[in-house]
Amino acid sequence: MKEQQGSNRISPGIIAAVSAAVIAVTGSIAFFSWKSADNNPPAPIRAPGAIQPPQPEKPSSLERNAEVFWLQDTGTGFKLVPQTVQVKALGNSPNQVLEETFQQLLAGPTEGTESTTIPKGTKLLGVKVQNDGVHVNLSKEFESGGGSSSMMGRVGQVVYTATALDKNAKVYIEVDGKPLEVLGGEGLELEQPLTRESFDKNYSL
Repeated sequence: MKEQQGSNRISPGIIAAVSAAVIAVTGSIAFFSWKSADNNPPAPIRAPGAIQPPQPEKPSSLERNAEVFWLQDTGTGFKLVPQTVQVKALGNSPNQVLEETFQQLLAGPTEGTESTTIPKGTKLLGVKVQNDGVHVNLSKEFESGGGSSSMMGRVGQVVYTATALDKNAKVYIEVDGKPLEVLGGEGLELEQPLTRESFDKNYSL
């Protein structure tokens, strides 16, 4: 009888081994739970009715009216006539308004009897409204071809178009980034800066 009772007892070594295994498994679960919480921090608690701060709005392209100037034959000469065009500008920037306007000017007239003496292929290299006036930078094609009437006409188109936003603004015409002092083979001298008033006074169309 005593022998049977002795055989039913669990040895201390087995108990120790089982306890160690339980502790190891529990420790592993706790470790992985801690790592998971560390990699996935809890989402911030938002108070009921909390208002999200407004996000800054991106400036949008706005359509506005502008003017380009063409030449119209009067029978005894030419006169500058405006055409209202629509342009798009980011945030209504004057530089972008003028840039879009000049692109339409250089593309040439699309309707009516108006004409242009700006040589085909002339490109806009830049236009900026600065403290001293409007700076218009054109490609070298602007200087090519035509007599004195043609050259005075194209200068007038540039001056009047550049001052469409401010009729009293001063205009500086550049070719390939250099101030244009003499235009074409006819030697048309330009006294810069130019204004609408100085153009009408010194250059006859």
